[in-house]
Amino acid sequence: MESELGPMIAPKVFEGEGGSYYIWSSAEFPILGQAKIGAGKLVLNPLGLALPHYADSSKIAIVVQGKGRIGIVFPKALEEKVVEIEEGDIIPVPLATVSWWLNDGDSKLVVTFFGDTSKGHNPGKVTYLILAGTKGIFSGFSTDFVSRSCDLDEEETNKVLKSQSGDLIIKLKEGTNMPQPSKSDKQELIFNIKATLPDIDVENGGKMVVLTEEKFPLLGEVGLSVKHVRLDANAMCAPEFSSDSAGHQMIYIVKGSGRVQVVGIDSERVLDTTVKDGDLFVVPIVFVVSTVAGDEGMEWFSTITSTQPFFSYLVGKTSLWKTLSPQVLQVSLNLTTEEAEVFSSKMNKNPILIPPPM
Repeated sequence: MESELGPMIAPKVFEGEGGSYYIWSSAEFPILGQAKIGAGKLVLNPLGLALPHYADSSKIAIVVQGKGRIGIVFPKALEEKVVEIEEGDIIPVPLATVSWWLNDGDSKLVVTFFGDTSKGHNPGKVTYLILAGTKGIFSGFSTDFVSRSCDLDEEETNKVLKSQSGDLIIKLKEGTNMPQPSKSDKQELIFNIKATLPDIDVENGGKMVVLTEEKFPLLGEVGLSVKHVRLDANAMCAPEFSSDSAGHQMIYIVKGSGRVQVVGIDSERVLDTTVKDGDLFVVPIVFVVSTVAGDEGMEWFSTITSTQPFFSYLVGKTSLWKTLSPQVLQVSLNLTTEEAEVFSSKMNKNPILIPPPM
């Protein structure tokens, strides 16, 4: 099962002058199809533009590098909203929402996408429909259909259908005029998870933020939530599992490296490997995961298929062992009273993010 869970490097499926797109494929990693989740990565070069498109699945976009701007048109909306984006931004994109993405900076813009594909055409894959370019929606219709529906003559129709020779991602010319972003819309549409106060902050251990619908209402539109973890050098994230009935986790490593272990049914260690930046792995519902950062630390985003995720921990002040009565703990682990008390007292001292040994 280890090879099914990951770690997975996304294959490149498109490359052009403006940038490239990568997809983690359910054909190569069946766990994505089984969990009905999809993931991709957009890399835009300066002046790169991802042409207007929409998808068959709701998803979350996470800006992991660079800055730019996006235009977005929600279903039933009568106008486009344009906002700036930067590293750490979380952008929910509901099903059938039209969007375009532009790198107006001087370095690469990298955005990862994680989606719930349970309503999509291909479970385990977010399917996109492009509005313009060589694979634009109009190109699928016959010329007379386009001409009649748009009230265009033959010359005008050919201009609309054939002028854009690019596909998916293009590069704009210097000085191209694009819509200016609105600061007033950004607070509604975007949450910067790196700028918020952490839910957990442990000296020499790291920081953790869990972003739910309660903190960011727009997440309710996509049915997903996000956890951001930054482990300090050689620190550990305590063994945890999702207690939510829909709680698959997709964990994407942004920076650094470390070791991960996942334990599942019959206490089988189903994943035990080193992960590094660019890797994605999946933790199935109620499977237990724990990580240890390398010498440079490790940072990751975890996307959960629930708007109100809950995590249970096997160690620490909120450990499950702490909620069980002392007698049950003692007989379950076959410990003496004194040994059980030592074990319980250790739980009181351990945080969820555990600093390295002194």
